[in-house]
Order: sequence, then C-alpha cells, then structure tokens
Amino acid sequence: MRKEKVWRQVCLLAVGLCVLPAFAQGGLKDAVGKYCLIGTSINQWQSDGQDAAATAVVKKHFNCATAENCMKMEVLQPAEGLFDFRVADKFVAYCQQNGLKVIGHNLCWHSQAPDWMFSDSWGRPVSKEVLKSRLEKHIATVVGRYKGLIHGWDVVNEAIEDDGSFRQSPLYKILGEEFIEICFRAAHEADPAAELYYNDYSMSKPGKREAVCRLVKRLKDKGLRIDGVGMQSHNGMDYPDLTEYEKSIDAFAACGVKVMMTELDLNALPNPEGFGGADISQNFEMQQKYNPYPDGLPADVAKKVQDRYMQFFKLYYKHRDQISRITLWGISDVNSWLNDFPVHGRTNYPLLFDRQYKAKPVVQDIISLYK
Repeated sequence: MRKEKVWRQVCLLAVGLCVLPAFAQGGLKDAVGKYCLIGTSINQWQSDGQDAAATAVVKKHFNCATAENCMKMEVLQPAEGLFDFRVADKFVAYCQQNGLKVIGHNLCWHSQAPDWMFSDSWGRPVSKEVLKSRLEKHIATVVGRYKGLIHGWDVVNEAIEDDGSFRQSPLYKILGEEFIEICFRAAHEADPAAELYYNDYSMSKPGKREAVCRLVKRLKDKGLRIDGVGMQSHNGMDYPDLTEYEKSIDAFAACGVKVMMTELDLNALPNPEGFGGADISQNFEMQQKYNPYPDGLPADVAKKVQDRYMQFFKLYYKHRDQISRITLWGISDVNSWLNDFPVHGRTNYPLLFDRQYKAKPVVQDIISLYK
C-alpha cells in the first residue's frame, strides 16, 4: 500500500474518532443522571402507549417519572369506597417497561380532591374523626396497592401559603395542621420503604421557606418520616429571584432532607396582572398580548429562554450534592399544562423538547454542563 494512501486512512480514522463522541452523545440521564434522578411527568395518553414520540424521548433522556394526574385523589377514588386503579396501573407498568423509577403524585391535596371527601350526604363539613378516617383509608389503600413499586410519594401538596401561613383548605379547617402528620404516618405505615415528600410552589418566598423548614422539623421531632422537599419550580423569565431560590435549596438541605426540583418548566410568555404562583384556580381571559408567539418563538426570544434555563441548571449543578431529583413537568411543549394556565389556549414554550419532540439546543448545553 502506498504511503500516501496509508496516511490518508490514518487521518480519516483520527477525524472519525474525534467526531464519534458527538454521534454517540447520550441523553440527559447519562449526564445529569450521574448526580441525581432526572425525570418528567407522564400523562395518560403517554402511559397508555399512544404517544410513541414521547416514549422515544423518555427512553433516551429520563430515568424516573411522575404521575401527572392519574394518582390524584379524585381519579383514584371518585366516590367513597369506589377505587379505580386502571389508569394508575398502566402508568406504573409503563415505568417498569421503560426502566423508570416511579414517583407517586399525590396522596393529599386540597385541589383535585372529590367533593365527598370533605362533606357528608347533606353537604355539610364532616367531623375531624370522619375526615381522619377517610384520609387514612385512602392512603392505606393506594400506597398499599403499589407497595414496593413506588420510589417516593408526594404525600402532601401545597398546604402552605406564600407568607408561611397554612392554606385555609377544607383539610386545615377540619383537622388543623394535624392533617399533615396523619398523611405522613399513614403513608409510612402502608409502605415503610417508600420515600415521602412535601411538595409546594413558590418555595423561594422567605415566608414559605421558613414555614416548610418548621414543618420538616416538627414531623421529625414527632418521629415521622419525611425524606425530601419538592420545590415545584414553575419558573418564569423574571421569577423567582435566583438569590432567594438558592437560599431555599440551602435551607431545605440544612433541615436534613433531600431537595428536589419537582415540576420544572419555564413560562416564556407575559402574564396577566395579578397572576402569581401555581394555584390552578387562577384563570384569566385570553388576550392577544398574553399570546404573542402563536407561530413560534422569535430567535432572540428563544435565546433568552435558553439562557434563563441555563441559569437554573448552573445553579442545580452547583448544588448537585444537595439535589436528589430534577423533574420536568411534561415532555414536550405540545402537552404542557402552561398552554392553558393561567390563560386557556395560549401557545407556550416551557419545556426542553419542542412540539415535534426535538431537543432544543439547551438540552445539549445541559448535558455538556454536567459532563
């Protein structure tokens, strides 16, 4: 073989070896997954096997999944004593088939709860004893059914207001703050091996941060299990304040629990005056000014969204020894709840994968950061 030909082949081989890592690039779970769980919420259409494009993304990028709606109280027990596990069973099976740790969401929430839970047959508030019994039965039945299959449960969701006071929900009005202890105790008794979490939004607010720390301490002082705090992280272009957000990561970690980003997305659109947090009761009238990009984000806006996402992920990487899980609230922009919240019918761009399930450039940036 002539020397020139040999040299040319050597050069081509060298170039190929340099290019190979780019083609062999893994997904988010191969990079972020070295430090924590990286997951997404799964809707019924996906867990029923009706969304092949979503499943392809899940297999490549995620190692855990959260039930978006199918494990909420109104779905699992629409009438007292009548449990319906059909959709939840499919979700758990989907996770098993795709190698995903399962996060159960959620056992107790004032919203998306059936009306019968808090009322008697006359529509009057039930007694403390009745509500306590109903909560314990629901949690024992649900957690017991999936014993050994669920990595962790969001036991109580959104029980504290931004100022640190307890939300005046039917749960609190009837049982007081004791309802949280009842739920954590019942969940642990039903599956002693499952991790147990408190989950809430606007966790960068100082009042809420301090109240959640007090809650964790109180549960621990009573000998109850609480493994982690979920910072929902429904973020925007100008909220939360990153300094306060970071203070909350440190504060929750200092309480001796795991810190998780549980419902991460990034609202790229302008919001109505008076909007705040993630209370799903908020509903504003559609106006064009709230839906400025129905046909796609302009390049300069897309770049700003990418930069904002990286601000958060650089913070997560900095605190990688404290953060045990990062979960996106949805797989693709096309099925994000933010297309309808807080204004129904908007076209939003809050996730890492676009409406065609293609990874946005920020995905590669996140992978490079963690690698």
